[in-house]
Amino acid sequence: MALRIHWYPGHMSKAKRIIKENIRLVDLIIELRDARIPGSSINPEFEQLCRNKERIVLLAKSDLADPTVTQEWLDFFETQKIRGLAINCLDSTEMNQLKKSIIKLAEQKQRIIKERKGIRKTIRAMVVGIPNVGKSTLINRLAGSAKARTEDRPGVTRGKQWVRVHHFIELLDTPGLLWPKAEDHNAMLKLAFVGSIRDEIIDLVELAYAFLDVIMDRYPQPVVMRYKLDNTGGLRGYEILEAICINQGWIRSGGTPDLERGARQLLNDFRSGKLGRITLETP
Repeated sequence: MALRIHWYPGHMSKAKRIIKENIRLVDLIIELRDARIPGSSINPEFEQLCRNKERIVLLAKSDLADPTVTQEWLDFFETQKIRGLAINCLDSTEMNQLKKSIIKLAEQKQRIIKERKGIRKTIRAMVVGIPNVGKSTLINRLAGSAKARTEDRPGVTRGKQWVRVHHFIELLDTPGLLWPKAEDHNAMLKLAFVGSIRDEIIDLVELAYAFLDVIMDRYPQPVVMRYKLDNTGGLRGYEILEAICINQGWIRSGGTPDLERGARQLLNDFRSGKLGRITLETP
């Protein structure tokens, strides 16, 4: 399709620099991925920067993802010897379990450091991930107060913040780090689908076309049911978006479908879970 996504604003360059400058200061990496796109929310540059660090991978927003596919990803992580956990940052029970897991891992690191160096040090961890995946929300929940600024908009976290979440554990909240160039176009599309790339720099109608081409192949029924569609077999994304607008009464004054409104509503419905629990890729 014609839609191209190019995004690497200045604050992303700053985020990359912060990670490079501070990675030597930390003992543990807490990496957040979006549970709906666990493969596409891997950052190749970040993987290289953090390859020698202890790491735990959290599949965030798991309440919006297909639980069966989420388990497939966790099983895959286990085969790769990666610590993985699916979380919903708004679920207190899950957050308490996560905090216990982090404390246990930090205690192990602290014990190793004491054996090697004879000191009992504060364990520092970096919280990293793509934009709008919930890094600040995670830290706020772990710390028990709104220590890090949050907003449901990619790129809102700025600069360096250390947050104490236990008497010997501190977390560094960093801005999300994205690719410097859109080399993997499919991954960039999925990042745009979930809202990790700002809508303002994208043609939302073209994005909705692409989303429908993907979703109708994997989860057609939620779209058909929510927008009261029929006979969608063989239709392309642009045809389905027009049908959605007509069925919902989203018509411009000249009688043409209001595709901009339809695109925005469709993407918002997906991002908020109104289309059900959906995962866009498997291991």
